[in-house]
Amino acid sequence: MELSCIFSSDLRRSPLDSTIPFFELLWTAAEQLINQGTLATISMSALPPNPSSIGSSWLSFLRRDPPASKSAAAGSFLRIPEVVAAYAAQSPQFPAVIAAKGTLTYGELESQSNALARHLLSLGAAPETLVAIFLPRSPSAVVAALAIMKTGAAYLPLDPSCPSERIRLILEDAGIPIVISDSSATSSLPSGPWQVVNLGEPQRTQRACFSAPLPHTANPSQLAYVIYTSGSTGRPKGVEITHGNLSNLVRWHQSAFAVCPSDRATVLASPGFDASVWEVWPYLTSGATLHMPSDATRVSPRALRDWMLFNGITISFVPTPLAQRLLLLDWPAETPLRFLLTGADTLQQYPRAGLPFILVNNYGPTECTVVSTSCAVTHRDHPSALPPIGRPIANTQVFVLDEHLQQVPQGSVGELHIAGDGVGRGYLNNPQLTQQKFIRNPFSSDRGSRLYKTGDLVRPLPDGNLEFVGRADDQVKIRGYRVEPNEVSRALCKHDSIEAGIVVARKDRRGKHVLVAYVSPKPGFALNVAGLRAHLQQHLPDYMIPSAFVLMHIFPLTTNGKVDRSALPPPNASNTLPSGAARTAVAALESSPR
Repeated sequence: MELSCIFSSDLRRSPLDSTIPFFELLWTAAEQLINQGTLATISMSALPPNPSSIGSSWLSFLRRDPPASKSAAAGSFLRIPEVVAAYAAQSPQFPAVIAAKGTLTYGELESQSNALARHLLSLGAAPETLVAIFLPRSPSAVVAALAIMKTGAAYLPLDPSCPSERIRLILEDAGIPIVISDSSATSSLPSGPWQVVNLGEPQRTQRACFSAPLPHTANPSQLAYVIYTSGSTGRPKGVEITHGNLSNLVRWHQSAFAVCPSDRATVLASPGFDASVWEVWPYLTSGATLHMPSDATRVSPRALRDWMLFNGITISFVPTPLAQRLLLLDWPAETPLRFLLTGADTLQQYPRAGLPFILVNNYGPTECTVVSTSCAVTHRDHPSALPPIGRPIANTQVFVLDEHLQQVPQGSVGELHIAGDGVGRGYLNNPQLTQQKFIRNPFSSDRGSRLYKTGDLVRPLPDGNLEFVGRADDQVKIRGYRVEPNEVSRALCKHDSIEAGIVVARKDRRGKHVLVAYVSPKPGFALNVAGLRAHLQQHLPDYMIPSAFVLMHIFPLTTNGKVDRSALPPPNASNTLPSGAARTAVAALESSPR
């Protein structure tokens, strides 16, 4: 095969590193052509605005060829431990994870995970068994997850900051035999029948003879990890994701964002949030470097932006509420950041013109391996709707259906159902719920194909994207009408002075639902009830206008970075925008149960 390149004469006046990102994309194109026999379009938007600002990290690409194990065709099954081991053998001194307390090289990641894996095998870890990781966001948590994969077992990440009773409930529900922790976290680990592996104590896992490579025998149907999510009954439920599911996510991500060894990606998500899976494996299986900011930095928009710039971050996932605040900040034109990925909550604004990176909105339930739909979101002068949640990713199909499982017409609202390689196995130890939510796919001739019922309401758009409408179970009756609070939120956020807005239903002292809006103004803008009501009346009927407007400067967030609706304050005289009608509504709400 021969590839010819024609360059502008202007490149002779440019430094060498300014051309290197082009060669990276060229390499990606060549890999596709060799492995698949076809060549997809490679977007030049993957190039950073000023590649030379990344400096020597781009030069490292020229010194590192993809290992042979990485050359499998896109879409084929990816054995994560095998690919990471290949990069470790090729470039053992290259940084795999950089955190405030130090750097973990690929060689150290490989040797430490091998040693820990052998110790776990001696304790009974095996395929289709679960091993819990009770560690804070850290390089040690990455070592633990890789080690568990090497044994063939599946990992269950847990956030040590969660209440002890929730941790105990999950460990007991999952029947966990082994928990990996360290000295900083074991004090908050509930006692139980599980064996605890303390990474802070000298043990056999540190013996050099244990660091030899292990065989990798995972298959696509084998369990890779379990994530616990909140259940509608109030009891958390464990979602089972296979290696085949995870492989599809990783392959799509690497292709969609042209991931290469010179990339520097962030790990911001809390342990136990499924986005943490997405933040790690697409990059370690590309030979790239993960960067972990401090807890204080990762929740502060300005501090996070400055940290990203200082560390030359090229790709980052940021939960929606924080991403929206990052979009309002000033960014230098030479920003190394190529893609700002967001998701986990409703994106309420479009990026302003001139930002030096691409904003990508993503949607996906935990049950479908983190991401199911995705799209780039570009600037719009006068948007008529909130940004869409995108189109299905690779090997994924979406269906918008009515209650009879019939597809709704374009522009109509229906429940989103998802099929394809990302659909997980089901719920751990809960066959009844699995049968209810993972149903046979009537649109496929494959009798093994299933649909996941998301419970999310969406509207298919003419361009193929989906518009998120809200949760089917969030609908309430207001004055006899069925209302989706998120529809009111979308209309509210079209107001030019609002940075973020959320509408929820609360019960007044008579036990009837009323709508309450929580609004945060853009810097330099003031809000008033009359103006907000007038704006909403242009879009909504009278019964959908909120009874009260609560002024919020900062929204409470969960550990996963979503807006914590349960922590929103009840309206009162001190936090509500003044108006006669609002005072009456507040009086009714102040004496009512939540």
